[in-house]
Amino acid sequence: MEKVIIVTGGTSGIGLNTARILAEKGCRVYEFSRRDTGVWPSVTHVQADVTDEAQVNAAVGTVLDREGHIDVVINNAGFGISGAIEFTDTAEAQKQFDVNFFGMVRVNHAVLPVMRKQGYGRIINMSSVAAPIAIPFQAYYSASKAAVRTYTMALQSEVKPYGIEVCAIMPGDVATGFTAARRKNPAGDDEYGGRISRSVAVMEHDEQTGITAESAGAFVAEKALQKKVPVLCTLGGKYKFFVFLTRLLPNRVLVDLVGQIYAK
Repeated sequence: MEKVIIVTGGTSGIGLNTARILAEKGCRVYEFSRRDTGVWPSVTHVQADVTDEAQVNAAVGTVLDREGHIDVVINNAGFGISGAIEFTDTAEAQKQFDVNFFGMVRVNHAVLPVMRKQGYGRIINMSSVAAPIAIPFQAYYSASKAAVRTYTMALQSEVKPYGIEVCAIMPGDVATGFTAARRKNPAGDDEYGGRISRSVAVMEHDEQTGITAESAGAFVAEKALQKKVPVLCTLGGKYKFFVFLTRLLPNRVLVDLVGQIYAK
């Protein structure tokens, strides 16, 4: 039986490449996005904004009506904001969480009853290396991805008895359109001595010189299909080392080290 897979945010970057590769491997792939139309012919597009619960429920219902089951869900939809905590409006921070965290929550609310009744399923939630390594001037993005990581670990404990596997993938820097789409807030840069703009420039350079979206998509596709999957998984060799260091270094040392890179 062909695996039925849902990918949110599947029209660009990591999501697009994940969906494409899974379709090439013979899976029946449905991608959810806000776009009117899809961008890859072998992937079925379903219009759904993950911030709209009714649209998410309808989209999952469409897949279920057509296929009768759902094997894998990949919660990839997300975006980033940058700026100083002091100068970021609360409403903008809430938007960050509404997409990156609660968008995932809405999709999982819709698919968990299906998977529990099936007695099997896999949910992959896209977190980030910025979860265990909090990035200054990108605090709300880091916080949203840390929430994804913690939620994933708790959810795995809750649903393991029903044959459902849950995994959080933590990518490092990946060269995608994510960088250009970031909502940058330069407010307070003078007060912070130009550190906001300098820090964001470092982030953007690291992202655009990172691994390709194709490589990242291949990694996510592999985790979607492999026999068993760990609850936490880091994408990128050097980033595995960085995440390992967070377990060894005292918090004060870790904060100082990250600050020397991203908050000069």
